[in-house]
Amino acid sequence: MGRECLRPVRKYRVDTKFNKFNGQQNGLFEESDMGLFERYLSLWIAFAIVGGVALGYSMPGPFVLISGLEFANVNFVIAVLIWVMIYPMMLNVNLSSLKNIGKKPEGLYITLIVNWVIKPFSMAALGVLFFEHLFAGLVDPDQAKQYIAGMILLGVAPCTAMVFVWSQLTRGDPNYTLVQVSINDVIMIFAFAPIAAFLLDITDVVVPWTTLLLSVVLYVVVPLIAGYITRRWLGETDGGSKVDELCHELKPYSIGGLVLTVVILFALQANSIVERPLVIGLIAVPLLIQTYVIFFVAYGWAYWWKLPHEIAAPAALIGTSNFFELAVAVAISLFGLHSGAALATVVGVLVEVPVMLSLVAFTNRTRHRFVTAAAGA
Repeated sequence: MGRECLRPVRKYRVDTKFNKFNGQQNGLFEESDMGLFERYLSLWIAFAIVGGVALGYSMPGPFVLISGLEFANVNFVIAVLIWVMIYPMMLNVNLSSLKNIGKKPEGLYITLIVNWVIKPFSMAALGVLFFEHLFAGLVDPDQAKQYIAGMILLGVAPCTAMVFVWSQLTRGDPNYTLVQVSINDVIMIFAFAPIAAFLLDITDVVVPWTTLLLSVVLYVVVPLIAGYITRRWLGETDGGSKVDELCHELKPYSIGGLVLTVVILFALQANSIVERPLVIGLIAVPLLIQTYVIFFVAYGWAYWWKLPHEIAAPAALIGTSNFFELAVAVAISLFGLHSGAALATVVGVLVEVPVMLSLVAFTNRTRHRFVTAAAGA
């Protein structure tokens, strides 16, 4: 998510070995609290959902007009809003950090295996289990396939932005988190489309490869390049303060883009939601199960490997959270603004923030069970 650009508000003293990952011994860890909009993001999303449904049901004309502004299955309005969300996130990706990947690989192994080997397939399996079997009598079969497709797109899109917030709130190693995010983005460029296409195909959803690849280029490659160019233009010799300032300035626009996207998506789904309100809860059930199971797999694995908590916590949270902006954008491009797939990805927004905050609280309560950074060095 593109809301990690936060101002530091307090510092914690930790062992100087903590930051040796990047060859620096500054002995300080900065933790940033989420601002008003980030802390109550689920509430704003809930308001956006209610407002979107009310507007779409009472005055559908403007939203029908918006849905027609597209080319090659890419809606211009949504594309702009998605870009407003994603660009600030990509500003935080420092590709130069990739040179440090071999120094502490265990946490990276956990994140990558969970993100690319376990999570996409477990999400697809849960989608099929619930919507083709357990919920089979509650939803239309064609809509069920759409919901499964949206869940798959969420499962194949590992989080690369809100991760910075989760890491900060658990006092995670910021440099290691940055490496994990950078590696995930590079892998996503090459792995997202093939894995998504494979899983959608085995669930009998026809996917045009051209549209899927275009979505990856439009919503991953181009923003990543734009973020890299911006970082180079601003310069990083001052420790990234100019980048942080720009992110802070863009944060309200990023959140506004998210809220407006949700309003539009739910406005276009208004009739089906009013007629079948149960569907939101049905979609949320497997998403909740997936999130908690994936977290405990990754966190338990990190505990078993005796990783320091500063690496274990963000490694587990990175594998658990989703890059829902990308999932929403691809769902719209592939299946349309009115699709059940788009609806499923947006429900992921509503579910993610409160669930991730509960997991952050759990990791902080269990910190004492892990080795310290100094002991793990």
